[in-house]
Amino acid sequence: MNFFLAVCFFTALSGFNATAQKTFEWPCFHGPNRTNKSAETGLMKRWPKEGPILIWSAEGLGEGYSSVSVGGGYIYTAGMNDGQTYVFCFDLEGKPVWKKPNGQAWSTTMSHAATYTGSRSTPTYDNGVVYHLGEMGRLTAFKSKTGEEIWHKELVKDFDAEPPEYGYSESVLIDGVHLYVRPFGKKGYQVCLNKSDGSLVWANTEIPGTPGYSSMVIDESGGYRQIIGSSSSCYYSVDTQTGKLLWKVDVVNSRELNNTDAVVYNDYVFIASGYGKGSTLVKLKVIGKEIIPETVWQSALMDNHHGGVILDKGYLYGAGSNSKGWFCLDFLTGKQHWKADGKGSVTYANGMLYLLDERGTMKLVRATPDKFELSGEFKVPGGGKGMYWAHPVVCSGVLYIRHANKLFAYDIFERVAE
Repeated sequence: MNFFLAVCFFTALSGFNATAQKTFEWPCFHGPNRTNKSAETGLMKRWPKEGPILIWSAEGLGEGYSSVSVGGGYIYTAGMNDGQTYVFCFDLEGKPVWKKPNGQAWSTTMSHAATYTGSRSTPTYDNGVVYHLGEMGRLTAFKSKTGEEIWHKELVKDFDAEPPEYGYSESVLIDGVHLYVRPFGKKGYQVCLNKSDGSLVWANTEIPGTPGYSSMVIDESGGYRQIIGSSSSCYYSVDTQTGKLLWKVDVVNSRELNNTDAVVYNDYVFIASGYGKGSTLVKLKVIGKEIIPETVWQSALMDNHHGGVILDKGYLYGAGSNSKGWFCLDFLTGKQHWKADGKGSVTYANGMLYLLDERGTMKLVRATPDKFELSGEFKVPGGGKGMYWAHPVVCSGVLYIRHANKLFAYDIFERVAE
């Protein structure tokens, strides 16, 4: 308990064992395949009036918007204390295991961004190693059980880069033996590293625009395994093996901030851009060795800020910024099926949407295009200053919610009365 102020256990679930049910992992931001959808079943379809039971909570994380990852029997997140970014590790009962520094924290003199300070990137777990990107560009690989540093790189120095206006924010992507990250530098805008030692495999300097704040996703189209990311002016794809730029779609909003991860399905890519820009579906058309993105539809709706978008059974679920509200849109046509008040981040499990309003209300909603069907809600306790922007996570029957200095774990497993 030397680096946490408190870890609180609640007697209502004195017999609870986080490993008693089937164990799942959530090894990186938005889950194992970056769709932000859990494969779990057996979860509650309706919450009691007071919400699900809080199993434990932990304090001492400092400021930040990092979500959590779960892998190898541990939970990982990041936070900022006294101008320093830290990576934290807990066991599945919320007990602290280790805390390690990962570079200087991001700070600002911009008055409108005074409450934006703190960690952004969610740690990525892979085969006994945890990778984390600090806001000022320190990329580090830690041993997952002990926090011992294996290697690190300084992206600003190594790739002749300037830190993004709001700090490095992406959660790095591991695919096979490779790690993908964007330094946004003159010597590498998008790079591929060897995950075992951080050595450079390839660097791409062709991508236009200043930094984008989304995290990358994997797709396979046109005979390529490709990664899709964003800059301030476009969404783009590069070949995972060579770094070759395969295609791009120009996307510029009024703030030049593209924050939302792309959503891919078959040969389609859904793109959402905030501040009134709206959303677009493109189809990747293959002509010889070229991939041409063709627009299927565009809409002013679901101009997602940074809360993420879910695709389930042909329908998109997420929030807009200027177009304010939670939306359900038809994936192939863009047609609106429903709209409800609110704005925030989302995850999915067992046919249900978990909607975390940026003011701190968690809602359980059925993932159906028929109507906005609320199946429970509760107010998440405060953890400090700032919005509730960290994305919620469902893993092994537990709902994890991070807010500023605190992490909360709720039991959402459906128990059959004896």
